[in-house]
Amino acid sequence: MEMEHAVRRLEQIEAEALTEFHRAATPDLKASAGLELHHVDGCRASLMRRGGNIVINRCIGFGLAQPGTIEGLIKIGQIYADAGIERYFLHLSPEGAPQPLTELAERAGLIRDRAWMKFVREDLPVAQRITALEVREIDRDHAADFGRIASGAFGLGAPAAEILAGLVGRSGWHVFMSFDGATPVGTGALFVKDGVAWTDWAATRPEYRRRGSQSALLARRVAVAVDLGCDLIGTCTGEAVPGDEQASYQNLLRCGFEEAGLRENYSPTGRPAGP
Repeated sequence: MEMEHAVRRLEQIEAEALTEFHRAATPDLKASAGLELHHVDGCRASLMRRGGNIVINRCIGFGLAQPGTIEGLIKIGQIYADAGIERYFLHLSPEGAPQPLTELAERAGLIRDRAWMKFVREDLPVAQRITALEVREIDRDHAADFGRIASGAFGLGAPAAEILAGLVGRSGWHVFMSFDGATPVGTGALFVKDGVAWTDWAATRPEYRRRGSQSALLARRVAVAVDLGCDLIGTCTGEAVPGDEQASYQNLLRCGFEEAGLRENYSPTGRPAGP
């Protein structure tokens, strides 16, 4: 498969997975979280006023459906400013137009932030990871546990936990959890659409890290994606930077994912100081 085509398909399913977060929210939850999704010139600008960060406050698809413009960037910036959000990510796909999109972002006053590495994996079998933890697909009985663990790991607020719980049981979603006996330990979700699988919401309770939870959850999700007939599996994580342990990055490589290339991220603030 040509990498250019793969990257474009992964951008599409990532955008759809982000949109699903909004679809899973009830009207009351949207109101309490200040959750909004805007469509600007073919891209999706997602924001959450209360308890959000760049996991939710980000704009994806800029320059893909149609060439990006300064006017579009100004409109996007105003949406986040009106919501009182000082830091959001503008994702710049390497397939976006006009090239270089980074020049357009800088002209709009945005600053390079930490990029995200896109990873791709084709429909190859994966060896199951050995761990003392039990991994299984969950139903609504453990939806609240999923929301609590994932929202906590990603630094999101209480409304986000309830929204995430709403993903369990939605069409296209397979949500997995690792257990130590009856105790929920870690989470990992898989979103499947049009033959493409996207792994998302990988999280582990701090006291259970380094016990193989994420490797096992990742292997299970890949196996399910293959069983479902997906010919492309993708995900992303932060680019490798000095001083960062990069545990997720290494887990992906060990599971047979390949680096598909960096996607630049721009924000009004640039990367904050510190770790």
